Amino acid sequence: MISTFGNIFKVPELKKKLLFTLFAVAVYRLGAHIPLPGINAQALGMLMQQLKQQGSIFGMYDIFVGGALSRAAILFLGVMPYISASIIFQLMGSVFPQIEKLQRDQAGRRKITQYTRYLTVGLAAFQAISIAIFLETQKFSGPTGVMPIVFNPGWAFRLPALLTLTCGAVFAMWIGEQITEKGIGNGISFLIFIGCLEEYPGYFLRTVQLVMTEGLSIINLILVVVIMIFIVAAVVVMTQAQRRIPVQYPKRIVGRRMYGGQSTFLPLRVNTAGVIPIIFAQALVVFPGTIAAYVPAFRGLTEAFRPGFFLYDIIFFSLIVFFTYFYTSVVFNPVELADNMKRYGGFIPGIRPGSRTADYIDTVLSRITLPGALFLGSIALVPWYLINFLNVPFYFGGTTLLIIVGVALDTLQQVESQLMMYHYEGFMKRGKIRGRR
Repeated sequence: MISTFGNIFKVPELKKKLLFTLFAVAVYRLGAHIPLPGINAQALGMLMQQLKQQGSIFGMYDIFVGGALSRAAILFLGVMPYISASIIFQLMGSVFPQIEKLQRDQAGRRKITQYTRYLTVGLAAFQAISIAIFLETQKFSGPTGVMPIVFNPGWAFRLPALLTLTCGAVFAMWIGEQITEKGIGNGISFLIFIGCLEEYPGYFLRTVQLVMTEGLSIINLILVVVIMIFIVAAVVVMTQAQRRIPVQYPKRIVGRRMYGGQSTFLPLRVNTAGVIPIIFAQALVVFPGTIAAYVPAFRGLTEAFRPGFFLYDIIFFSLIVFFTYFYTSVVFNPVELADNMKRYGGFIPGIRPGSRTADYIDTVLSRITLPGALFLGSIALVPWYLINFLNVPFYFGGTTLLIIVGVALDTLQQVESQLMMYHYEGFMKRGKIRGRR
């Protein structure tokens, strides 16, 4: 493994991409620590810590932006407006035929990318002004008294916040696109990946302190480590799990050459929807509790919709299963896939081309989506049970773990493909491959 990492720096192009990615990430992380003007960062940080413990939607958002929300940084919004805009256009493709048509060709996808950028600016501006108004109404009641979040409420704060946060979101989007084009790829996902890793050093230090003060026994610590290894292994397996459907292409003669005649397979992922179902479900299930925290008439919902409670767990798990099937049906179109196979003469052995093939693919996908949905629901509930029953002093599992594992695997595969092009060993060794002399 060490020699493999050393091979990265032997490939000039890959070395340049890696160094550019590290530089872009450093700039992004710097923006996550520059405070927004007019904010009481100390009071906001304590308020966010309180909301995280209550399972508020703001705690989940803060994880995705790498703690920029707690620090009231200029990259307060991060890449989340861009992610929201991308999901909106993805969902619109299944509703509006014009957008679905654009998604099929390269020129159309470039137009959708441009429209996504415009929508990102609009969403960022709307979120920025909404957050500014929301923060003006917030105060933190601590041991030293009541502290306001905003020093000087009004348009003198709202306008700078609107411009700063909107520009910060656009800048984060630009950095992500630059990493995709000039770096190691998947820039937007990679920035979220870096944000999710931001709190893990603090988790490690708190665990060491808890063990030293005997707040966490050695036996429980060993048990937690074993469970963590098992969970990570399970996430890796489910992330890469596929159901391969054999596909046969007949031979055809073009000019004097013969093409086709090969057997291949159609890979159907067990977890086609990725982490999106958990994000959707978590956003919905914490919404009643978030509203109830600020509306006295609904204060009873605050306790009912908190992680670890029976009602919360049942609703959360059910929503994840529902959104897994829903999002899979949006991003995967069996009819279009069957038509493309028929157009090029491909067929599944024993299945007629056309509608029968589409029905068969849809049936297989529905069956393998169920274990994927159940796994997502289970992995999303793991952190709260680890915290409650084993006294774990950190958040492990769920959305962040799926993002970390998914992006890490994808990044390793891209780096490995670059190494294999230059005849170096990849991370997944397939025998002895000597480097070029």
